[in-house]
Amino acid sequence: MRYMIINKADTDSEAGKLPPQEVAEGVGRVVEDLSKAGVLLFAEGVHRSSLGARVKVDAGKRTVTDGPFAETKELIGGVIVVEVRSRDEAIEWAARLAEALGSEVEVRRVVEEADFGPDSDAFETRS
Repeated sequence: MRYMIINKADTDSEAGKLPPQEVAEGVGRVVEDLSKAGVLLFAEGVHRSSLGARVKVDAGKRTVTDGPFAETKELIGGVIVVEVRSRDEAIEWAARLAEALGSEVEVRRVVEEADFGPDSDAFETRS
């Protein structure tokens, strides 16, 4: 199973500031350990939203909104994609990353082709 671990942007990353050295080193250790464990597919940070754009198409009309975007807490600062045996394993890795960052991260399973099969409940609404 593939999981995406998402770290959020913050006011410093949105200002284009690099993280403190101890944070960068901690994240680097987690990424190195992911690689050594053979579960890392990729790990990438993203530039601040002021260098990005949002694209919307409605009834054939395209609207492009240049960044920066409000609500920093909703913006992505980087992603790591891992291939692991279980959700619990993904959460263990995410916890290590959250500790290194000193902030919350989000874990989301990546949709696989098998999720579209007739016996799949991946897209059912849970009540």
